[in-house]
Amino acid sequence: MTIQFGTFVPQGWRLDLIEIADPITKYEAMTAVARTVDAIDVYDSIWVYDHFHTVPRIEREAVFEAWTITAALARDTRRVKVGQMVTCIGYRNPALAAKIASTVDVLSHGRLYCGIGAGWYEHEWRAYGYGFPETRDRMRAFREATQIMVKMWTEETPTFAGEYFHIRGPINEPKGVQQPYPSLWIGGGGEQVTLKLVAQYGNASNFSGSPAEIRHKCAVLREHCVAVGRDYDTIIKSTK
Repeated sequence: MTIQFGTFVPQGWRLDLIEIADPITKYEAMTAVARTVDAIDVYDSIWVYDHFHTVPRIEREAVFEAWTITAALARDTRRVKVGQMVTCIGYRNPALAAKIASTVDVLSHGRLYCGIGAGWYEHEWRAYGYGFPETRDRMRAFREATQIMVKMWTEETPTFAGEYFHIRGPINEPKGVQQPYPSLWIGGGGEQVTLKLVAQYGNASNFSGSPAEIRHKCAVLREHCVAVGRDYDTIIKSTK
């Protein structure tokens, strides 16, 4: 078994840049961390959060947008993978999200980890005008979004007609560098939807909890893999 380590860069979400006043200096501090990590052979990846408002308390402080800095950090580094933990599917149309990921996979020379999840931070959902659907609806939309993103990466003329999303042959070129699509990290431990999506489409699964809880999630994931004919050992399991 191979164990790899990744680290988050300071992007403001956890109030980790509040001692710096100038926004350019804040960004350069984040970049300096990324370059340092890239230069030492300890970490294999760097990560950002897909959030707009700070935690653990909401403050009027800088938070850099996830995909903008994913692209920028990919060009500021040469070795490490660059990912999001995780992209909220409620914040971007999934076809557009797939297009963005394809572009970043190319400009990173295939070093993208594309993390996706259903989303949970109600305050920023509502503040940005997305509403906040019930959990059942968010999970169903998450399933549809995942299917659309995979179609965007693997089909020449993708179409999809769902309850929450529709696409009619959008062109996505270039589709990316990694094959069959950018490394897809699916976040969350939901046993009926999320882990089933991991078995069907994911390169990696990210969940949290105690060691016993993680063992249970892995067992459920293994069952889903058996059901769809997927090799469980080909899926990366991660936690933070």
